[in-house]
Amino acid sequence: MRYPLIAPNPPRLSDHVDALQRVEASGHFSNNGPEVRAFEAAATAQLFDGQGACLAVNNATLGLMIAIREAAGERTAGCYALMPALTFAATAQAALWAGLTPLICDINPADWTASAEAEERLLRDYGDRIAVLLPYATFGTAIDLDRYAWLQREHSVGVVVDAAASLGTRDAGGGGFGAGAPFAVVHSMHATKTFAVAEGGLIHSGDTDLIARLRAMTNFGFEANRSATLFGLNAKLPEVLAVMARAKLAEIDTVCDQRAALEHAYRTQLKGVAFQQAEGQRRASQFMPVLLPEAVAHRRSEIAAALAAVGIGSGQYFSPHLGEQPLFQRTATILPTPVADSIGARSLSLPVTDAMTIADVAVIAKAFNRILARETRSAARPRQHAVASLLIVGGGPAGTALLTAASKRGRLPELAALGLIVAEREATLGEGRIGRYAITSDSTAETFLSAVRDNPHPELAALVDHPTGQAVGHYIGALGVPLVEVGPFVQATGHRLQTLVAQHGGTVLTGHDVLGTTRVAGGLWSSRMRRRADGHEFDQLSSAVAIATGGHQPLDRLAAQRVGGVSLVSEVGDRLMQSDEALALGGPTKIIDLLSTKRNPKIVVIGGSTSAIATIVLLLKTASLPLGAGAITLLHRRPLRPFYPTPAAAQAEGFTDFGPDDICPVSGFVYRLAGFRLEARELVLRELRVDGRTPDPRLTVHQVRGDDDAVARAHLAEADLVIAALGYRPRALPVHDQDGRAIALAAHQGSAMVDRHCRILDASGVAIPGLFGIGLAAGFVPWGRLGGEASFSGQANGLWQWQNDVGAMIVDQVLGDGARAVA
Repeated sequence: MRYPLIAPNPPRLSDHVDALQRVEASGHFSNNGPEVRAFEAAATAQLFDGQGACLAVNNATLGLMIAIREAAGERTAGCYALMPALTFAATAQAALWAGLTPLICDINPADWTASAEAEERLLRDYGDRIAVLLPYATFGTAIDLDRYAWLQREHSVGVVVDAAASLGTRDAGGGGFGAGAPFAVVHSMHATKTFAVAEGGLIHSGDTDLIARLRAMTNFGFEANRSATLFGLNAKLPEVLAVMARAKLAEIDTVCDQRAALEHAYRTQLKGVAFQQAEGQRRASQFMPVLLPEAVAHRRSEIAAALAAVGIGSGQYFSPHLGEQPLFQRTATILPTPVADSIGARSLSLPVTDAMTIADVAVIAKAFNRILARETRSAARPRQHAVASLLIVGGGPAGTALLTAASKRGRLPELAALGLIVAEREATLGEGRIGRYAITSDSTAETFLSAVRDNPHPELAALVDHPTGQAVGHYIGALGVPLVEVGPFVQATGHRLQTLVAQHGGTVLTGHDVLGTTRVAGGLWSSRMRRRADGHEFDQLSSAVAIATGGHQPLDRLAAQRVGGVSLVSEVGDRLMQSDEALALGGPTKIIDLLSTKRNPKIVVIGGSTSAIATIVLLLKTASLPLGAGAITLLHRRPLRPFYPTPAAAQAEGFTDFGPDDICPVSGFVYRLAGFRLEARELVLRELRVDGRTPDPRLTVHQVRGDDDAVARAHLAEADLVIAALGYRPRALPVHDQDGRAIALAAHQGSAMVDRHCRILDASGVAIPGLFGIGLAAGFVPWGRLGGEASFSGQANGLWQWQNDVGAMIVDQVLGDGARAVA
């Protein structure tokens, strides 16, 4: 016998011909007709103890959208909907459609609902920027609605409850879950739910005026006549579906009682698993969620396959959770979610259907217990991991750039076949943090597309015409690409690179941290790996390791920084922000909040890097910042240099502040590495008054000279906000020698992490065999045929370089060593 995870059991229309003929005879097929109204009244009486009112909608997601929009009121732009990580994508999607940013928090380890501690902390920290609380009644459980009513009053915040799986659930007092709630409680009637219709949703509230407003919103916002007065759309339930809903209502108590008995049998007969803490007298069980032991969580897919082999369906709800899904990683604010990470990774759902009996549960439980016991015994045995040729630590823009460089030369299959492993802590390759910044790139659209255009692998070349590639291509000829548009494209590229690596024998380990690497016998490296889902650790041997973990702005850099003769932290510590925070999505909103009480705010930006100029460009483009003349001051040490394609182009505009050492001998570019490009270049050209350009009156530029600069000190003293753009330092992986002693790296001393061959240097400047570095803050400076002006000093961070010569340099060394080893 086969046991599907879900077996939809909506009422059969063929059994309700009389009702269908009644609909036909009425001539009323939608627009809140008699069948819909009769269902709403009956549901209110039967499921919600006659309290308040109900509103039937076309589906629960539309119900969430209008309820969230109504609850938010005028608070949308720059405001949040606070929700737990462990829920379905529709919850966050509805918030986005309602104009809010999802604010994703962790969950309670017992009942798997939103953490009360996290909710209350965030309400204090974010204040009225949280427009709506959006709790989820996880798997049909009965959450404490009295508490949310109190939070609504205490914080003047909107509340909408996502109760998609709860229609038929009874609370601790025996009442219908949601009965009389002062806010909207949104249920689903999808065919896969316990209250199975075909499609549909039901909103309940004890506030009949609220239901009346929501009803108008489901009808294009028409409160009277055909004139829109509210935000609205078409979310009305058709009459035919209402016929099915009325039929389901007649049997729902019997259905829920039978499913509750199945759940009780599971809890009695399953062994070795953990269960969700039960809340309420009866849950409208859609399926039976359990938690696998941590030791076998990484074998979840194998357990599911073994169950399928004996005819038992299973599911993994909700894995990945909201915080692990690419869209919400780009569009939401995600707090640390260690509990949701663990529960999502360990969850497995077993069948609960209307056709099942207690005897069926016994069959499923016996098979499950046998499979779990076998996997538990297997997990206790030590694992052996083969030797890889190369372990790439980090699958963000730099790590995938290395793969791109190999693919463009047709060497990716060769690299993968020799034993390539890519370890990335996030759920997907490619994006890293690039899509989480509010600025425009300092690389052109053409540069991003060059990673795939005419690539030898057709699946990569096709990305030029992919929707994400077309979105980037829209900015060809423009001054860069918004990084929020770049994020999806590099993620799509990463996904196809991952597929190619796997097809040719390599391995991609997403959701894995690399804790450190140690030199072992035979010149190999043993890297300690940790699977983030369950904390499982293991060691991976490789001939080489490429560190592509990106850069950060360390706080200790600020502690030691002096500007104009004064300590930055001691002088302006309470008014200090790092540029990385300012440039991130949500950064401008934070700045607006910080300066909201200042009539004529003064902002100082410190640094002469691209991030410093990008910060100023972003501030000048933020319309809601009241910036008057001289509102922003840039304090920098090195002269500001614009990029030019040729010396003749520079001279044609009257820019002559360069010499022979400032011209790249390979490309002929002026300030190829040191020069600002795109939007930053335009701002610098204005400040330098090149070719008659006029400086922006809102910006003052001051070059700091020496440690006793009174002008710089005066600007710092007057500033309401100081943004430090002092560059990035690499996230250098802990490295140990064969005796287990930590190897001090050049990066730890503030020097470049790598040499001219991308080899990682120790503190004495000696290259460490088999260790390579690439990416932001690695410190590589192009040389020889790679080009670059002789006068350049500092860091060269260029995606095009990583995807071409720099990445190829590492690939060639690894493959050369691999070929020698095979010989």
